[in-house]
Amino acid sequence: MTAIEQYLIDTYRAARHHEAPPPPPGRHDVAAVRAARTYAQFRAVVDGRAAEHPWRAAVRRLLTRPRPC
Repeated sequence: MTAIEQYLIDTYRAARHHEAPPPPPGRHDVAAVRAARTYAQFRAVVDGRAAEHPWRAAVRRLLTRPRPC
């Protein structure tokens, strides 16, 4: 069963019981990614490393890695 199918079943069930419908799947994905990023930056500060944006580190790794010949 996919997430959409489960969402539709839960929405139908909530309507039958006169309850609030559940949030649609994927609604809180951006908030979860932001929370993970914030936690990673917090851990960097606690560990004594620079708390930079994760994309900068990823771009730097891509640009500075040696190219295979």
